[in-house]
Amino acid sequence: MNLLQAAGPLSVSSGEGQSYSGVNEKADLMRQDELAAAEQKNASPSDLGAHDDARALVRLIQCSRCSLPFRMPVTLPCGNTICRACVPQSHEREHISYPDLPGRRQAFRCPFQQCAEEHPVSDCNVDVVLTKLMDSIAEVVAKHASAIERTPAALEAAERWDEGVSLPEKMATQEALAGRLVTTYLLAAEGKLARDAQMDYLPTPEVSGNESAMDVTILSELLETTQREVDCQVCYNLMLDPVTTFCGHTLCRNCLARVLDHSQHCPVCRRGLSIAPSLHSQASNKTLVNLLNGLCPEAVSARAEAVALEEAGGEGGLNTSLFVCTLGFPNQPTFLRIFEPRYRLMLRRCVEGSKEFGMLMYNRYLEPQGDLGPVHFYHYGIMLRIIHSQLLADGTSLIETRGAYRFRVKAHGVMDGYAVGNVERLDDVPLVEEERLEAEETSLPPAAEDDLAGQLTRMSTKDLLALGQDFIVRMQARSANWLQQRVLDIHGLPPDDAAMFPYWFASVLPISDEEKYKLMGTTTVRQRLKITASWIRRIESQRWYQSNSCQIL
Repeated sequence: MNLLQAAGPLSVSSGEGQSYSGVNEKADLMRQDELAAAEQKNASPSDLGAHDDARALVRLIQCSRCSLPFRMPVTLPCGNTICRACVPQSHEREHISYPDLPGRRQAFRCPFQQCAEEHPVSDCNVDVVLTKLMDSIAEVVAKHASAIERTPAALEAAERWDEGVSLPEKMATQEALAGRLVTTYLLAAEGKLARDAQMDYLPTPEVSGNESAMDVTILSELLETTQREVDCQVCYNLMLDPVTTFCGHTLCRNCLARVLDHSQHCPVCRRGLSIAPSLHSQASNKTLVNLLNGLCPEAVSARAEAVALEEAGGEGGLNTSLFVCTLGFPNQPTFLRIFEPRYRLMLRRCVEGSKEFGMLMYNRYLEPQGDLGPVHFYHYGIMLRIIHSQLLADGTSLIETRGAYRFRVKAHGVMDGYAVGNVERLDDVPLVEEERLEAEETSLPPAAEDDLAGQLTRMSTKDLLALGQDFIVRMQARSANWLQQRVLDIHGLPPDDAAMFPYWFASVLPISDEEKYKLMGTTTVRQRLKITASWIRRIESQRWYQSNSCQIL
C-alpha cells in the first residue's frame, strides 16, 4: 500500500458548511465583511497538535486575502500580515509636512476591518523573520512531498474532476500525500483551500497511526528548522511578544524598548525608527504570536515568567528614585550639584544600578496634580541618565546628566529620606496620528485676525518649525545674551528635528519654568511647536516679555 492510499481521503468545505470549489469562488470568500469574521473565528488556540490540528496549523500561515501560504509577507503597523502582492493600491495624502520622509505621503487603507486605518507605504516592508520561516517551511514540505510516488489511479482520479462528478466526490478523491500537514499545505499552496474553509479528514483505521506519526515527525522537523528564526537578535532567547519594526525586523517587545531608550535606530539594519520607545502604540506581530502560542505554549509561558521575575519592581512598585529640584527636557543636558546626605545616598545607588533617576519640578504653590492631589512636586518629570559623576573632597558630587524621556508619577512615597515613585513613561502619539492632526488642522477655515491660537493651529508643522528657527536667527543677529557661544556649547545648535526643537528652545529661553512646564504633558509635536510659537508671538508683541521680566531683546 503506497502513501497515497495509506493516508486516506479528505473533504473540504467552507466555514458556513458550503462546498468550496477552488479558485472560481475565492473572490466571494474574500469579501471584506467576511475577512474580519474569519480573523476572529480563526484565532490561534494553544498547544496545537501536528495531526489533529493540521488544518489550524496551516491556517496560521495563510494570507487572509489570497488564502495562499504567505509569499513575501508584509506585517502592517496594526500587526496583521498579508502577502506583498496583496497590499492594496496606495494613494497620495495631502496637507502633510512632518515628517517629510520618502514614502510617507503615499498610503493605503488597511484591508483588515478591525483596523481600517491608513498605513504609510514606508511603514510596510517585507517581514524578514516570517519570510525566512515561510522559506524553511516550504523546503521541508517540498522534501517530503517529492519523496511520494503518485500512482496512476490517483492521477486518473484527478483527471475525472471535470467529467460531471459532484464536488463532495471530487474532494474525496484528494488523498493525503504524506500526512495531513503536507497535504493541507499543498492544497493551500495550489489555491484549492480558502483560509476560512474547514476540512474533514477521513482516515482509514488501519493507517491512522502511521499518518499521525508522520505528522509528528514533520512538525518536529519544521520546529527544528525554524527555531533559529524565532530567536530575538538582542537577547538571543525565544521571542516574547514579538514586535516588527517598519523596516521588517522583529524583536521582543521589551528588547526593542530597551534599544530605543538609547538609540532611534534598528539594531539589525540601523535604519532610523520613528517609534515611541515605550511602544505603547506598536502592535504585536499577530502571526508570530499565534504561531508561537500554538506550537510551543509552554516555552512561551516559561519565557514570560522569567522576564517577569527579572523586571519585578520594589515594594509597592515604587522603584524609581525621584529628585525634586528643577525642570529638565529630553535630549538636553542638566548639571546638578548633590550635597544633601539623602540625595548623596540616592545618587550612589543610581550610579551602582541603572544610572538613571527621575527629576521633578518643585510645586511651590501646591497646585493639584491629578490623582496625586496637592503634592510638593509637579507630576510630569524627566528621566535623567547620568553621563559623568565627580565626587569632591567634601562629599559633594557634581554630576552631568542628559534627559532621556518624560514620565508621569502615578504613586509616590519616601525611602531613606528621598522620594521614590511608580512612574509611567510619556511618549508622543504615532506619526500616523501626528500626520492626521496636521492634515485636519491645516484644512480648517481661516482664523480671525485677533485669534492667535487659531492662526497657529492652521499653520503646517513645517511652518511652525520655521517660525521658531527664524526667530533664533533674528535674536542671534541682535546678539541676545541667551544665545551666546557658551550657551550653544552646552546645548548645541538649534535642532532641525521638529520634535526636539521645542525642548532645546525651552532650555535656552529665559522665561519662567512654570511657562516651560506646559511642554511636559504634551503628546504631539504640533502641540509643542504651537506653545513655542505662542511664546515668540507674545515676545514679539513687546508686552509679554516685559510683564514676565524676560530681558531677551
